[in-house]
Amino acid sequence: MDVGARSSPLGSWWQRHGGQALALTSALGITVAVVVFREQLVALRGLGYVGIFLVGILGNATVIFPVPSLAIVFAGGSVLNPLVVGLVSGVGEPLGELTGYLAGYGGSAVVQDGPRFQRIKLWMERRGFLTLFVLSAIPNPVFDLAGIAAGVVRFPLGRFLLACWLGKTLKAIVVAYLGSLSVDLVGSWLR
Repeated sequence: MDVGARSSPLGSWWQRHGGQALALTSALGITVAVVVFREQLVALRGLGYVGIFLVGILGNATVIFPVPSLAIVFAGGSVLNPLVVGLVSGVGEPLGELTGYLAGYGGSAVVQDGPRFQRIKLWMERRGFLTLFVLSAIPNPVFDLAGIAAGVVRFPLGRFLLACWLGKTLKAIVVAYLGSLSVDLVGSWLR
């Protein structure tokens, strides 16, 4: 019997809810780590907002391979002004996303044949600005495909950057404030 043909209850549960469980576990783990290592995170003040900006660029410049830049925004919000952290990250992240846009614009997008990419490309052709805004405002790995699709369909660069900036700034502000608030909450539990 083919191993792939068998499906255990745990396997089917993981297929349906694994991503959500992983995201929740990661969020809780990051929160506890921020509380436990709060003193070390204060070292972020050494790099301050420039460090947040650079992490925003570098974390979003990787196409397809995730870099945990939101974890730094979360942590930064716990030791710096969360509004400013969100605004600074919101400027850096769209600049990093230019790598995906340029890959698509240059025609070197290898993912063009995938059904997920085709769906996002169709969204870009119909409602490009809205697609970019929504996908950049929520934490998800699909945004890289949207950036590539934006380049493939020759979405105007200025509008690409504006939609990304609006969505990513909104997301970063929320994540930074969550970092600020959750550190206080978890810290009071651990005392």
